[in-house]
Amino acid sequence: MSAHDRKPARSAARAIIDIGSNTVRLVVYGGPPRAPAVLHNEKVTARLGRGVAETGLLSERARTTALATLARYSVLLRLQGVERVDVVATAAVRDASNGPAFLDSVAALGFAPRLLSGEQEAVTSAHGVLGAFPGARGVVGDLGGGSLELVDIDGETCRHGVTMPLGTLRLGKLRAAGDRPFAQTVTKALKKADWTAEPGTTLYLVGGSLRAFARFAMAQLGWPIDDPHGFVLDAETALRLARNLARRKGDSLAPLPGVASARLVGLPDTAALLVVLLRRLRPGQLVFSAWGLREGLLAETMSPAVRRQDPLITGIAAYVHDFGISAELAAQVADWTAATAPPTGLVNRDRLRLATVMLCLAAANVEPNLRSDIAQEWALRKRWIGADATDRAMLAVAMLANTGSLTVPPALSALLSPWLLGEAQAWGLAIRLCRRFSPGAPQGLSGSRLMLEGNRLVLTVAPAIAALVNEGVERDLRALATHLGVKPEAR
Repeated sequence: MSAHDRKPARSAARAIIDIGSNTVRLVVYGGPPRAPAVLHNEKVTARLGRGVAETGLLSERARTTALATLARYSVLLRLQGVERVDVVATAAVRDASNGPAFLDSVAALGFAPRLLSGEQEAVTSAHGVLGAFPGARGVVGDLGGGSLELVDIDGETCRHGVTMPLGTLRLGKLRAAGDRPFAQTVTKALKKADWTAEPGTTLYLVGGSLRAFARFAMAQLGWPIDDPHGFVLDAETALRLARNLARRKGDSLAPLPGVASARLVGLPDTAALLVVLLRRLRPGQLVFSAWGLREGLLAETMSPAVRRQDPLITGIAAYVHDFGISAELAAQVADWTAATAPPTGLVNRDRLRLATVMLCLAAANVEPNLRSDIAQEWALRKRWIGADATDRAMLAVAMLANTGSLTVPPALSALLSPWLLGEAQAWGLAIRLCRRFSPGAPQGLSGSRLMLEGNRLVLTVAPAIAALVNEGVERDLRALATHLGVKPEAR
């Protein structure tokens, strides 16, 4: 395991087992409650919901597969010492006449399974989205194997949660009758659920099949970030891509990174459903969320104080702690370099600059020949809750500048205005200067000051630590001043 692949500790770990219509999944979470890190994640495709629509029963084969999987999970959790375990079942078990007997078998394995109603499932997924996107407003759509849930969200609350029998395991059969009957079926389900949405709202999409569509869209658009969480599509582009995809056969699609072949085959059906939803709900944009039901279960147990925490700062602070970076040191470096950040008055920019400081300081504790690579790995590939595409691009550009490189990949430049790109580079160069001047020593920072005075960037140093100013410090001071369009001066 390399230094930049470190896993958080398993202290206070909590497990969620989601018995869905298509898969039975175990996720073990650790780290801070506001930004939980995934310690273990595995699933088995049991397809519990495959026969429910036709026979009303969970098939014996699906039951056997699911129970064998749950038995494995029970042993894994015991060996790992995880005591906090939540087990929930959704549409397939809810709709099957032998669902209660199946839950009895689950309980016999030592679990305490909870069957969620359709409204509970919708609301819990919405809580997951609100946890990932604080203050989110619009509609959450969660597509699973057996059902589609829709619920309104309004900053902190959710209402009108409904469930419809439009899961991915049902879509192929529904589409077999033709596009028009399929659209009529979906429209009828929306009307039966008494579902409408305010035109132009944001549609937050949850579920593996919808994230697979996001990956398809990202590939089509040449998107430089490969994590679908937080990916935003305007409704017009989404409709165009979904229409084209719905006309194709699943087995003709080229492999997509991060998308299983079984999921890929059903992707045109997911696209066909999305076409109808876009036409009926008329959203302004789509936002894809990796947080849904399981993270909603976590969010529902957060205290108000934890819920108010910034997930980006909390998550990055926990991550860099293993690299020896304290929150206190990061805050001091952020203050020391603040003069080089234009006074925008934007709280969001201040939090992002602090996040940048933490990652740059941590990267400095990694082997030098790895730093350029991790600049993009950490910023663009690692999942940071609370960071959008612009935030990620600024993190990457700043981390590259922190290595001394002002060369920016064209794909990243396309995500940033020249102003934001230059600002991110200034952050990285300033942090590089700070590290060179006093690497990890708070006393050095408290005895010095970096200020913009007119057309000069002035580094003032107390006599007792004046020897810290060497040729390397002067070179980095000059590079930062040149980038800012001013003259360097060391006093």
